[in-house]
Amino acid sequence: MNTAIRQASYGDLQAIQRIVDAAYKHYTARIGRPPGPMTDDYATHVASGDVWVLLVDGEVIGVVVLLTGPDHLLLDSVAVVPEKQRQGFGRLLIGFAEKVARQRGYGEIQLYTNELMHENLALYSKLGYQEFSRRVESGFRRVFLRKQL
Repeated sequence: MNTAIRQASYGDLQAIQRIVDAAYKHYTARIGRPPGPMTDDYATHVASGDVWVLLVDGEVIGVVVLLTGPDHLLLDSVAVVPEKQRQGFGRLLIGFAEKVARQRGYGEIQLYTNELMHENLALYSKLGYQEFSRRVESGFRRVFLRKQL
């Protein structure tokens, strides 16, 4: 199996939206509306150079969006096609995000997730992320986490 992570291009937009929708759609019923990543403007993110895609044997199967903050890198979203989940690809993308944060000179990476996305909270805790805030943003009840690098 050959894996690679590269910066996304406009030609990836359809695959990005397909992957994000597939990865997040099952949360819609749980939280009462489509999760934030499903409605993001990926064309703008790609134009800003904020999106990377994970390829396995040449096929785009994962997406990570990284946003520059004043004192940290924000892991804005991460998604892997459902049929490839639980195989370590999400962790690979999160590790990539942490590497980018270090390369950019950040001592911390942050992320947030919906408080009803229990699976995500458990995973991020396992990976060393610590909760530092809970608040409502854009109508979503979010849990904010960070990891010192």
